[in-house]
Formats: sequence, structure tokens, C-alpha cells
Amino acid sequence: MQVADRLQKIPPYLFVTLRNKINKARAEGVDVINLGVGDPVDPTPQRVIDELCRQAQIPINHQYPIDEEKGMLTFRQEIARWYLKRYGVELNPDGEVLGLIGSKEGCHHFILGIVNPGDVVLMTDPGYPAYRASIYMASAEPYAMPMLAANDYFPDFDQIPPAILKRAKAMFLNYPNNPTGACATRAFFRKAVEFAKVHDIAICHDNPYSEIVFDGQERLSFLSAPGAKDVGIELNSLSKPYNMTGWRIGMAMGNKGILAALCKVKENTDSGIFNAIQYAAIEALRKEDGNIERMLKIYARRRELVLKTLEKVGLGFKPQKGTFYLWIPAPQGLNSIDFTTALFEKAAVVVAAGTAYGQHGEGYIRVSLTVPDKRLEEAMERIQKIF
Repeated sequence: MQVADRLQKIPPYLFVTLRNKINKARAEGVDVINLGVGDPVDPTPQRVIDELCRQAQIPINHQYPIDEEKGMLTFRQEIARWYLKRYGVELNPDGEVLGLIGSKEGCHHFILGIVNPGDVVLMTDPGYPAYRASIYMASAEPYAMPMLAANDYFPDFDQIPPAILKRAKAMFLNYPNNPTGACATRAFFRKAVEFAKVHDIAICHDNPYSEIVFDGQERLSFLSAPGAKDVGIELNSLSKPYNMTGWRIGMAMGNKGILAALCKVKENTDSGIFNAIQYAAIEALRKEDGNIERMLKIYARRRELVLKTLEKVGLGFKPQKGTFYLWIPAPQGLNSIDFTTALFEKAAVVVAAGTAYGQHGEGYIRVSLTVPDKRLEEAMERIQKIF
């Protein structure tokens, strides 16, 4: 049976590939330590779990969700309060906030709601692989904007060819950045807004790592830039700040027209977020910001362990200040795949090759800090031995 042509352009999903590799090795008796996936092992706060259990006992919550395509108003109001408190951004819950089944869904629906077949979508390279897949799903054309260390991992808008700009309808940005860990500045966000206005480009700023920053880095929202709501939206999620990756709940905020388009896609695609999960998310947003600070201390400790280990073996480098990933240069003489393969074959440690995030990821690997302390310590001991 023939499958759609659009699927032929999409490479195997990185994390499925990693999982298959790990499962095969473990079936052969290898004790693999997985540092390749950003999925917090630390539990969701107990009061959030308790609220889910309580709400799941209420029969009305077993029906289709309230305001199914938008998310319940109480949830949207809580998001608006949280954004004002955390980032100083004012949002109208009616029209400027939309509930999502995770921010990954928002990336996909943004493209389906904004671009037409043949349009160009600008995306950073290296960048989250799901952006490219969503672009191909919409029969649009991705254009990779290089993210280089020499430019502090910011795309250079001036280097985009005029012929591409004429066809560009949308752009993905992501700071704190996966995979590099780079953080945006207010000046960069202002520049992005001005660029989008001049060229009539809709921006989707994917911001699920907004709370995971280190070394005094300011927490920023794209929507805090003057005029940002005129040209774009921001996606966020409860996955990272509250250890709720599997709960699949997030939000889109910003431009009313873009959100209306995204909402129209959603109402014809899914039936919304389970009410009980929305109530649990409200509990998290209201009462669990302490969990963010607790997790930041844990990630900072793990981060320091990895950096000290790399320093000992002659791979020291200056890290970026965001996310729970480290974007690590490969040793001289090794490319990304060589380095990844060596760590797997000699130490049974799995990391993500930089090239999985685009051609400009060559020369790097990405390591996640979301594993238990003891396993991370063991991984670092193994890496020391092979060097």
C-alpha cells in the first residue's frame, strides 16, 4: 500500500530511533544509561496528582471537556495570571490564550493554520526536529537559518536570500533553545518582531524551557517585546517546570488571529484536554512554583557534575545558560556520529548526535540532565574511564 509522499521527506523521529537502539542493547544484556531524552524522572508534585484524582471522581468531568477547543476559561485565566506574574505579560484569557495538548501540538497546528502548500517556513538549525516534520506535513518548504556559536546561537536575518523572504510566511523560534541551551535577549526579540513586521511573517516562539535557566539568566517571554502580539504567538507547557511531560498539557498565547486559526485546526482535530488534567494544571500554576526552584537546584547540581567531568577529561567548554541540556563539542578529530557511537559502544551511554537537529549541529552532542543522580554519576564515571 502506498503512503503519502509528504511522509517520505520526514526522517525517523530522533527519540523513537534512540528508544529502539536502547531497547535492542538492553535485550542483549547491556546496562545502558540514556542521556539522550529530555524527560524528567522526578515526580509531578503530589498536590497536583491529588487534584487530578479528586477531579477524576466527578462525573461531569468524564464528558467532553468544557470549552473543548479552547480549554476551560478557568484554566486560561490562570495562565494569564501566571504569565503576568512570571514575565510581566498581560493577556486576555478570551482570545489571547488557548489550551493545548502539549506545546508540540501547538507547533503542528500553527503551521496547518497559517501556511499553504509551497510556502516557506523559516526555522533554526540546529533546531527541534518536530518543526521540520510539521512543515513537511503541511506540504510547505523549510528554510534552515544557521545557529552558530560565533553568533551566540542567534539566526542572522540579514543572510536570508530575498527570494526566500518573498515566499516566507512563518518562522519558528525557540529560546531557551533546544538543543543548544542558548537564551534570547530582549534586543533579539525586538529585532525579530521588527523583521516579522517588515516581511509579513508570523512567528511561533516555542518556549517550554522558559523556567529552566542558570547563572542569573533572566526569564523572558517573546510576548514581552513591544509589538510581539502583532506578529506572533508563544507556546509554553507545564511539562518542564512541573515535571508533567506525560500529562500533555500546554498553552498558546498572543496574536488573536493566529490563535483563531490554530483553534479552528484544533476543533477539527481533537476534542480538547481532559477536564481533570486542566484542574490539576490550575493547581500547579497556583501553588507549585516552589517545584521550579527545587528542580533548578537539582539540575544545577547535575549540570556541574557533567561540566566538571568533561573538564577532567580535556573537554571543558563554556555552556549556554538555558534548558536542562548541555550542547557539548566533540573532541578534535571526531564528528557528531563518531562521538555518539564511541560513548555508546565503549561506555553504554546514549546521547543525541548534534546532526539529528540539523546540518549545523555537526560537531556537537546533546546531553540531558533529566536522569537520576546516581545514574548520571555512573555515566560520568564510565566516560572518565574511556578517556
